[in-house]
Amino acid sequence: MTCRYAMIIQWSDEDQAYVVTLPEFGGCKTHGNTYEEAAKQGQEALESLMEAYQAWGRSLPVAATFGTLVSTDTSTKTPGGVGDVAAHSER
Repeated sequence: MTCRYAMIIQWSDEDQAYVVTLPEFGGCKTHGNTYEEAAKQGQEALESLMEAYQAWGRSLPVAATFGTLVSTDTSTKTPGGVGDVAAHSER
């Protein structure tokens, strides 16, 4: 099954594993001990989610395209303590 959904793969010191986030599917997560395993797990999760949405009669989410995926990282704080959601500027 071909898909164009994003997978964000990041190392987690806390989990000692690569964590995969699937932003278009509500931030669902999976993981792997290696980057390659995490990518495989992410692909399998995407395929399972797409099949489940179809089985439930739900429309698939719109796939983000390059430059349109908004960061959900709230680790950068503004002086007022509110999370800064960064948008990437075109270079």
